[in-house]
Amino acid sequence: MSGNGDGKVGEGEGEGWGFIYSFVARGTVVVAEYTEYTGNFAAIAERCLHKLPSSNNRFTYACDAHTFNFLVHDGYAYCVVAKESVPKHVSLAFLERLKTDFRKRYGGGKADTAMAKSLTKEFGPVMKEHMRYIIEHADEIEKLLKVKTQVAEVKNIMLDNIEKTMDRGEKLKDLEYKASDLRNQAQDFKKQGTKVRKKMWLQNMKIKLVVLGILLILVFIIWISVCHGFDCTKHEHDESNRPN
Repeated sequence: MSGNGDGKVGEGEGEGWGFIYSFVARGTVVVAEYTEYTGNFAAIAERCLHKLPSSNNRFTYACDAHTFNFLVHDGYAYCVVAKESVPKHVSLAFLERLKTDFRKRYGGGKADTAMAKSLTKEFGPVMKEHMRYIIEHADEIEKLLKVKTQVAEVKNIMLDNIEKTMDRGEKLKDLEYKASDLRNQAQDFKKQGTKVRKKMWLQNMKIKLVVLGILLILVFIIWISVCHGFDCTKHEHDESNRPN
């Protein structure tokens, strides 16, 4: 994005301030603004405002060694134009502070029906104080951000470790289920083996009994054939009493 040729962004700005211009808008209607400088930054910021998506998000545009930072939340847009030397996270910290204070003062109230720039007189000085506070505490904000980043990293590591632990737990459970299934299958196989062995034993016994029965029948038939009856002693006695 570039300037519109009406002069450099923030002409006449003083030294020592990082923030140049700020506003709060309901939709595309600027209801409050603050600046102590002259330039075309307001016009550029409003053009950016009309191009912003309506979804809650953060946006930053660069133009003529300045950044145009926006925070969109619940139908309201919070903007600050800053020198390029101001870190992005410092500008966003200001916007978060601005949003919190504005919602606390006007949320669900007259901001929803306020006319264009009608809140500038009472909220403009508040915006100035927030600018001053953020710039004066920029180092603290940066340190706090680093701490938050470190905490977030530690949190992500912990969550990752917990997730891995849970995955291992699930895998252990899977192994337990598989081991249990194997035990059940082994028990079933053992039962089936016992049944098969009993069945085979019965079949062998039946075969043995059949063979034994056949042998007994053969012995009986031979006995009858040799003795011509059931009493072999009588037959022998008769043979001995025959005359020579």
